[in-house]
Amino acid sequence: MAEQPTDWDDDCDLLVAGSGAAGLTAALAAARQGLKVILCEKAHVLGGTTAWSGGWIWAPCNPVARRHGFDEDTSGPRRYLEAVQGNTFNAELVEAFLSTAPEMIGFLEDAGLTFECGAGIPDTYGHLPGAGTGGRSVIAAPFDGRALGPEIDRLRRPMRETSFIGMTIQAGADLRAFMTATRSPRAALHVATRLGRHLWSLARHRRGMDLRNGNALVARLMQAALAAKVDLRTDAAITALELHDGRIISATVNGSRRIRAARGVVLACGGYPHDPARRDATFPRARDHRTLAVDSAAGDGLRLGETAGGRQATTLAAPGAWCPVSSVTWPDGTTGTFPHIIDRGKPGVIGVRRTGARFCNEGLGYHDYVQAMIEATPQDEPVQSWLVCDHRFIRRYGLGIVRPAPMPLSRWITSGYLTRAATIPELARACGIDPEGLSQTVATFNSGAARGEDPEFGRGTTPYMRLQGDPTVTPNPCLAPIATGPFYAVRVIPGSFGTFAGLQTDGAARVVDKDARPIPGLYAAGTDMASVMGGHYPAGGINLGPALTFGYIAGRHAARGAA
Repeated sequence: MAEQPTDWDDDCDLLVAGSGAAGLTAALAAARQGLKVILCEKAHVLGGTTAWSGGWIWAPCNPVARRHGFDEDTSGPRRYLEAVQGNTFNAELVEAFLSTAPEMIGFLEDAGLTFECGAGIPDTYGHLPGAGTGGRSVIAAPFDGRALGPEIDRLRRPMRETSFIGMTIQAGADLRAFMTATRSPRAALHVATRLGRHLWSLARHRRGMDLRNGNALVARLMQAALAAKVDLRTDAAITALELHDGRIISATVNGSRRIRAARGVVLACGGYPHDPARRDATFPRARDHRTLAVDSAAGDGLRLGETAGGRQATTLAAPGAWCPVSSVTWPDGTTGTFPHIIDRGKPGVIGVRRTGARFCNEGLGYHDYVQAMIEATPQDEPVQSWLVCDHRFIRRYGLGIVRPAPMPLSRWITSGYLTRAATIPELARACGIDPEGLSQTVATFNSGAARGEDPEFGRGTTPYMRLQGDPTVTPNPCLAPIATGPFYAVRVIPGSFGTFAGLQTDGAARVVDKDARPIPGLYAAGTDMASVMGGHYPAGGINLGPALTFGYIAGRHAARGAA
């Protein structure tokens, strides 16, 4: 056996690439076991796409849920994942995830993180065996950014399109208050209080300090990692890995600085949403696609893993976590991307193609909407659809980035984001939709909606769909006629939160080679790891839940010194 090199520029036990949920958790798990950990983040801020996310974590049987009265074992979630995934079900990965996720949440609580229970959040496909109706997800509790001290400047700011002047709004009671502020004095007070505090933070700190969603999760992980003496480095891109006798022993940072990693390297760089070549090779209709991931998620982890003998998954049901998005042009000329997560399930909106016909159940998951849109669009047409609603709807719920009353509509009409017309045929012509087709679709939809029925697609028939609706609307919270002009439309196209088709690993988060043998000292987690969900989207939080869990598994495995 040849002697290892000794001319290192730096030294650690575990080197972590990436600072999203997976990377921070891997670093924290190893550091709290006594390892010297260096975390390298390519960008100048920490948090990756996690910091822009909704922050929900799917972790069945977690201790937070148990304290709220949800007492189940892993058999139900396992049956559910088997039913959803079919022939993409990977028993080793699913077992590792389900058996470790509760332990992971407990570990993070011990490290100082606080979570709230998703007691009323059901799984997406309520008709399948083992589907849950609540308690399988958690979210990081709101966090006062001032607790990070000067480190707050290294936390990625919230996504512009999904925040309100930099203020994040959390799903649940917080969001309901913002949606009903004009109809409820109590909600109005909540909104006024939050806005007042946020404006004060902007004036005092130049950013919001009431952190929520994914931003709160990253802040809490940063706080815990710093307390555990993790060396968090920004503007530090891992550009090469070094093997010695078949084992990863070091990495090169920014092309020149060599860091020894005695226990290995964890790849958690955010997948490949900004790697055009890899995306073109794996995404269906990639030319029509817009991603919601941060720019630094450009496939670095997959390239590094492949140089060491790893391989990308190629048999998943989908290579990415789909979400319908719309393109936003801001007054300063910059552009952005808005994810249509909650508006599609509200009563009084439909999604249609160029023909004017609906093509799916709008109230199902965002992943399903994009999958259906791609499948329904001929190859010679761009993949696109329009969300169509009336005046009552848009003033009550908003549409895309357009906020509900009392926020004005005019700026979005002027920019071309929102199309408005006095009648349905006029709206269709303005959008390039077949007028007769849209008129017939709206008439058919309205006839069923008036009875609380959707004979064509069954909207509002599962707990997940009904949660997306409006409980004040009866008999079906997901259905209401589109009847009160003027009428509005927003064009939506395929988008994604990130990629599923990462490196193949075993249940210990070790990257495996072409013969399915683990590569010693090389781990992958988050979207650098092939999705444990097999390319499906069975529940909200199925990106962050496995990211945290396999990050924890990787850090724990490295700390134990296993091969």
